[in-house]
Amino acid sequence: MGKEQQQSQQFAKLMNPHLHFSHIFRFVFFVIGLSLGITISLNFKSFTINLQEILFSPSSQSTQPPMLHQLSQPLVQLTAHGRLVSDSQPSLLHNMDDNELFRQASLVPRINEFPHEHVPKVAFMFLTKGPIPLSPLWEMFFKGHEGLYTIYIHTPPSYNGVVPEDSVFYGRRIPSKLVDLGQPTMIDAERRLLASALLDYSNERFVLLSESCIPLFNFPTVSNYLLSVNLSFVASYDDLSNVGRGRYNLKMWPTISIFDWRKGSQWLEVNRKLAIEIVSDNKYYPIFHEHCNPPCYMDEHYIPTLVHVCCSAQNSNKTITWVDWSKSGPHAGKFGKQAISVEFLNQIRYGINSTENGNSSSSSTCIRFLFGRKFMPDTLRSLLQIAPVLLGFKS
Repeated sequence: MGKEQQQSQQFAKLMNPHLHFSHIFRFVFFVIGLSLGITISLNFKSFTINLQEILFSPSSQSTQPPMLHQLSQPLVQLTAHGRLVSDSQPSLLHNMDDNELFRQASLVPRINEFPHEHVPKVAFMFLTKGPIPLSPLWEMFFKGHEGLYTIYIHTPPSYNGVVPEDSVFYGRRIPSKLVDLGQPTMIDAERRLLASALLDYSNERFVLLSESCIPLFNFPTVSNYLLSVNLSFVASYDDLSNVGRGRYNLKMWPTISIFDWRKGSQWLEVNRKLAIEIVSDNKYYPIFHEHCNPPCYMDEHYIPTLVHVCCSAQNSNKTITWVDWSKSGPHAGKFGKQAISVEFLNQIRYGINSTENGNSSSSSTCIRFLFGRKFMPDTLRSLLQIAPVLLGFKS
């Protein structure tokens, strides 16, 4: 009888419609829940991937500056609100090609507001053939003014000189390429330096220097001078001679006419707006690259012409880096230790009947140049002796 009772109870359960519906409902609910879970998981994963592509893809067209995802160490960082924060000593190493570097540099400066109190800085960009023999003089120049300047160095890729860790030049080399005198690679290097400096939005003035350049005043004088003016300092003039208009190539027309053709010194100082124009230009650069070859030298004509065409009202049409062209020949004069004296440096710094902001003046207090070029390595000792007294450098 016990076995018959068990069979009877099981049959009753199967025949009970309420119990049967309960089992079916639980099964259907389980299947629906499992399906929803899988669907939500896949959508969330897809959303995460799409969000990463938006934030990190080089082709992103966001109006906000993208993160520099290709840098081994970021030059800039984003806060939780998506604003850029500059590191005081960011790494300059990255694996971007020039086009991507220029694109990044043209995007970063378009921030409309600063995330914290803004301290404007001057970027000192050294385009060198290797070491900087006069670096001890520059060390004196920068001493005590940390946080008010940044340094960028472009050397040949093969250069492997060692810089002491306590030097202001330590870790300031940017990824570089080979530069040939008088070739477009010279302009490429200049644009590379400008682009690297533009990535730090605190940089407001940009000075191009060589290993033979020296400062002619102390840091506060140079910094205050540059940060107090709106104009840039690019020599850009119409030279009617064979080394001016004579280098113009008719194949540049109509993009560049002979009436817009300009000549000038490559050793420039520009504000942020003009630096962006130089880095982001893709209209005039290809024309020069194709049609300005020796005896046309791109470093003497490209930037002066570009500035004249796009931004002449923002330029002073003069340089603040002195070089001696008084001697005949295509090369500027060089100066060794015998030339160094207080009188010589003062003549460069102030000149006679010099001009400042368009006003003629014979006053010896009128600054004419801030930097000088073509000073040989053997001038270092004499310059170090004069600097504390004449230039006010801290020894």
